[in-house]
Amino acid sequence: MDPYLEQSWRDVHARLIIYSCDELQDQLPGDLYARVEERIVLESGEALHQPRYPDVRVVEYPRGGLASAPAEAGIVVAEPVRIHYAPEPITETYIEIIDAGTSQRVVTVIEYLSVSNKFPGAAQDQYRQKQEELRQGKVSLAEIDLLRAGRRSLSLPETRIPVELRTTYQVCVRRGWETDMCEIYPVPLRDRLPIIRIPLRQTDADARLDLQALIEQAYRNGRYHTINYRIPPEPPLEGPDNLWAHQLLCQAGKR
Repeated sequence: MDPYLEQSWRDVHARLIIYSCDELQDQLPGDLYARVEERIVLESGEALHQPRYPDVRVVEYPRGGLASAPAEAGIVVAEPVRIHYAPEPITETYIEIIDAGTSQRVVTVIEYLSVSNKFPGAAQDQYRQKQEELRQGKVSLAEIDLLRAGRRSLSLPETRIPVELRTTYQVCVRRGWETDMCEIYPVPLRDRLPIIRIPLRQTDADARLDLQALIEQAYRNGRYHTINYRIPPEPPLEGPDNLWAHQLLCQAGKR
């Protein structure tokens, strides 16, 4: 996995969704189909109903309680520059595999985690809610986390994952008919990304996603060979991983 792709994750994420959907489509039984779906998240900037402690408080007193402080003569008060800003909604895409029968039942959901899923806020809250709704609805969920930034927000808490399996990247799969069981794929930074199993219905054979091939397709089609590898990635690598990346890039003539 190229850690430099993380700084362009919105584009990489969009490509992975489309390429994955196309790869799955050819593997599905005739009565299942894959679709790209999206949800809109409005970030308010702060959670509601939580105590806040400001650095400075402005308190209103009853009239006559305190005299107004006079402005000092000769002192010019700075005027701010007013800039209009309307928070932009976050659009997050994911894949649904749907039973083409009359019920149009969602069988499996595939999520490539976004940065917004891994930091506190409205997007993470909605993602947590979606995880629980899928679990209760017995819908299979495959979560693919190829980001180093943020904290793990997979269905299986990190504390339940054995230490030796807590790798740089992680894949978690929960089958809809086994809501108390998760499948973990270790994904170390320096290894080839795995081919993972995607559950469909309990009577179907698993589909497969070759994550390495998908990343390489995104890299190639996105022309990411133009990345400036002479500067550190964001977030930066540390310790042995940083040394490994440096030696690899030197051998490739990119540093």
